[in-house]
Amino acid sequence: MAPCSIVNKYYDLVTSFYEYGWGESFHFANRWKGESLRESIKRHEHFIALQLGLKPGQKVLDVGCGIGGPLREIARFSGTHVTGVNINEYQITRGTELNRIAGMDSSCNYVKVVDCYKEIYRVLKPGHCFAAYDWCITDSFDPGNEEHQRIKGEVELGNGIPAIRSREQCLEALNLAGFEVIWEKDLASDSPLPWYLPLDKTHFSPSNFRVTAVGRFFTRNMVKALEFAGLAPEGSQRVQAFLEKAADAHVEGG
Repeated sequence: MAPCSIVNKYYDLVTSFYEYGWGESFHFANRWKGESLRESIKRHEHFIALQLGLKPGQKVLDVGCGIGGPLREIARFSGTHVTGVNINEYQITRGTELNRIAGMDSSCNYVKVVDCYKEIYRVLKPGHCFAAYDWCITDSFDPGNEEHQRIKGEVELGNGIPAIRSREQCLEALNLAGFEVIWEKDLASDSPLPWYLPLDKTHFSPSNFRVTAVGRFFTRNMVKALEFAGLAPEGSQRVQAFLEKAADAHVEGG
């Protein structure tokens, strides 16, 4: 099976778990004290829109858009027309349905393409900006440390990432594609609360009950029952198990 097919099959299986446990926006955000997970996610999406200087009526491209949570929020916030790009048919179908439910069919579209920074640079209107929000390993990562490699591998597996790059590698890729990087920052460096807090099973709050030890127990048994009854796809229990493992790796990796 080709790597692209493997990634597609993976997202077919995990997307419903992501939406159930995290919501419609499949990303993390730095978080302020007293701020809920959902509020931090929306604030970060507004921050990206403001950093890009988006104005009503502009056309925006969201590359790797998941099921469209960020593109819907950014379209609402900025008054722009956002097109989402994704290689996974199930996520496109689900995102299109969520657009319809939100009454945003005309503001958000999906297309299916594969290519990254160079293609983005090619289609970007001259003088306009591109915001990249990516996984990066920090300077604390030791490639010779087996424990570090284990944690990195489990994070990659849980998120369908071939390999997490360093910040320097990400910046180099942008430069090679022709971009001029005008601002970059590790947003986790001065976040009042850890970005991974919602995944910490020892931390309890009403908004993250599903990822606590008790919440995971209920989810585990619910998935088991649904798969046994044929209401969940075969392999759902295995997916749920390694997503739990990946969640713990996020906390370990910090």
